[in-house]
Amino acid sequence: MANILKRFGDIMSANINALLDKAEDPEKMIDKYLRDIEEDLRNVKAETAAVMASETKAKRELEECGEEIAKMQKYAEKALLAGNEGDARKFLEKKAQLTDKQASLQQAYELAAANAAKMKEMHNKLVKDMESLQAKRDAIKAKVAVAKTQEKLNKMGASVSGAGDAMAAFERMEAKADRMLDEANAMSELNSQTDSIDELAAKYESGSDSSAVDDELAALKAKMGL
Repeated sequence: MANILKRFGDIMSANINALLDKAEDPEKMIDKYLRDIEEDLRNVKAETAAVMASETKAKRELEECGEEIAKMQKYAEKALLAGNEGDARKFLEKKAQLTDKQASLQQAYELAAANAAKMKEMHNKLVKDMESLQAKRDAIKAKVAVAKTQEKLNKMGASVSGAGDAMAAFERMEAKADRMLDEANAMSELNSQTDSIDELAAKYESGSDSSAVDDELAALKAKMGL
């Protein structure tokens, strides 16, 4: 019983918060505490029932003794009325013995009643404490659920952040591709201009060759008298 009370005292003294801080899984830890306490509570109930049964027995024996005393008193009176003083004396002697016994039974009953009252008070307190712990368990489980959800959101946020980085990288690559395309187009334009100049120069060069041939043909006609 002392160990049970110490266990309850440790848990209900707010040390449960410190114990849960050290636990890797607070939800599993508080479930374990509750299972242990439920077992303790069953033991307390059994002992409380036994003490209450002792109280009931002591009360019954005390009442039976009182009834016997009343009987001896009644029989002594009847014996005297019948003129049997000797019988009356015997009944009174038995009454005296029962009266002494009654005093002992009274003390036993008072002690049993006090023990039963303490056990019932203890039992009721443990039941109340148990209800308090169950409420704490529900609150802790709710907080753990919120924490796990927040953890998932944090991981999802990290993934989204990673996607943003990837998007930025793609944008940089696209910009680089655009720049390369612009440079290629510019080079193509420059090359196109060079080709035009070369073609134009060739035209005039070709024109010079044709004029020379015409001059030579005219000279040849004149020589031949044609």
